[in-house]
Amino acid sequence: MNAATPADDTEALDRKQQYEGNKLNKRLRHQVGDAVVDFNMIEQGDKIMVCLSGGKDSYAMLDILLSLQRNAPIDFSILAVNLDQKQPGFPEEVLPTYLKQIGVPFRIIEQDTYSIVKSVLEEGKTTCSLCSRLRRGILYRVAKEEGCTKIALGHHRDDILATFFLNMFYGGKLKAMPPKLVSDNGEHVVIRPLAYVREKDLVRYAAWKQFPIIPCNLCGSQPNLQRQVVADMMRDWDKKHPGRLETMFKALCNVVPSHLADRTLFDFAGLHTTGVEDAQGDHLFDEEDMEPVSELSRLFAPQLLPLSE
Repeated sequence: MNAATPADDTEALDRKQQYEGNKLNKRLRHQVGDAVVDFNMIEQGDKIMVCLSGGKDSYAMLDILLSLQRNAPIDFSILAVNLDQKQPGFPEEVLPTYLKQIGVPFRIIEQDTYSIVKSVLEEGKTTCSLCSRLRRGILYRVAKEEGCTKIALGHHRDDILATFFLNMFYGGKLKAMPPKLVSDNGEHVVIRPLAYVREKDLVRYAAWKQFPIIPCNLCGSQPNLQRQVVADMMRDWDKKHPGRLETMFKALCNVVPSHLADRTLFDFAGLHTTGVEDAQGDHLFDEEDMEPVSELSRLFAPQLLPLSE
């Protein structure tokens, strides 16, 4: 019996990696497809503007939407759009080369938002909020110019959860990123096809697909960003308590206004007995499958930044 050679081992490893990659690809396509159907993100004749930053999330979103486009029961078109913000050292040839290679219609917008952000904000201040507002205005304008009916952003499930915690911890609101919304100027429908996808799966997918990742260096090193603190907290939960993030996201999709305290969502003042059993009624004394009190007491243990940061 012949012993296995290094070439045989390499071939076996390649087959295993290909198998795992195909399995991951299938799962992500199902998750994106489910989100598209659940929220009616894409309709017949849509022209989708896929916002491509050069990061793993937007590459994966474009790749999966192209796959769905080939097999969808409806016709829709895709335009990949990148905003070149003129950051020093930005490799401006990477995205055009990649998009030409895969044969996708695209448009690169050159706008020096980098200089604007740096000139307006004091040294040491975080840049994400202003940068985001500038990008949003430019992308809305381009979507209108190109006749795009939907704007697709690459936010994933963990981004949505992180936004929820940021708003709760720092803003005093129960608010996240919706998978679908109308833009603040009322003119565009924004969709997030990766709403059901975990970030760690996108990391694996990007590595398997070998996307030419472009890091965002506009912010520089901002270790005290509130979002980074929340992301670290969530990563720690996921490591120590597998399944917790899935349960939390499920909660965002299963809201009971009558058991919160927002008087604009539920008429607490007009609430009276009816003598009729109500499925949404108070089940205070029903036993539920909850985490032990000791776990809950440690749930928000990580130190969060104050509002002034």
